Amino acid sequence: MSSLASVFIDGIIYSSWLFIMAAGLTLIYGVMKILNMTHGSLYALGAYTAASFVGYWLNHGYPPLATYGVLLVAAIVVGIVAGVIIERGILRFMYGKHEVILLLVTYALFLILEDAVKLIWGVDSYSVADPYILLGNFEIFGLSYPMYNVLLLSIAILVGIGLTWLITRTITGKLLTAVIHDREMAASVGINVERFYTLTFILGAILAALGGAFTAPMVSIVPGMGVEVIVLAFAVIVIGGLGSLPGAALGALLVGIVRSASVHYWPEVELFSIYFVMALVLILKPKGLFSAPEARKI
Repeated sequence: MSSLASVFIDGIIYSSWLFIMAAGLTLIYGVMKILNMTHGSLYALGAYTAASFVGYWLNHGYPPLATYGVLLVAAIVVGIVAGVIIERGILRFMYGKHEVILLLVTYALFLILEDAVKLIWGVDSYSVADPYILLGNFEIFGLSYPMYNVLLLSIAILVGIGLTWLITRTITGKLLTAVIHDREMAASVGINVERFYTLTFILGAILAALGGAFTAPMVSIVPGMGVEVIVLAFAVIVIGGLGSLPGAALGALLVGIVRSASVHYWPEVELFSIYFVMALVLILKPKGLFSAPEARKI
């Protein structure tokens, strides 16, 4: 019983981290139709910046409990600065190009940002475990887990609720939905499509950096850490359906549980199991579990 509970709990924790990443990626694709490879680099930038901010905060004797706010600030700063530079400085000149060209452009930016991270922070690893340890542990089903995992799960839930509310309950969300369904028609009725592209990319960048910032206390921060993340996030949104927020949630949950079961019972097939699930879903539903119907244009 404890083994199954451990698989489930570990899967949920891993899923929450994956969803934060995948939510931003699927949001950008849903609105802009860009498979954003820079998402992995924004994750890494969020982690490195968070480590630097928290290190500065603690070295100056500021209250340790406030480091959670510092992590959030780091993610927002990275998302806004990098998001504006990438979208306004480069991507806006590429709109209207084929999706493959946009993919290659974001891949080139991914490589550039990976080298930029090495130039700024070097190739040594960083660790900032204080926020992870500070909250202590809790017990469930006889198993001990860090309370920080509950914080990560709470952030994922808030991200899901917040994005759903934004898209379905606000005027901005309704205008955004119009852009998603038919950008030409939206532009023709006076909606500033480019402004929505900018806002969407910044929000997606903040979510990528948020994933990196709140993962930083849990892992060793090393160059290249964004590579595995972007591959896993792509697997999640492909399983769930490109551009679908509920799909990203379900995809993250599936990947998290499958990976957790593999780690516990058959560690050798950890990565294989994820891609096997992805292949199985694509065989049965080629556009993913929650693929959105495409509007028919006449």
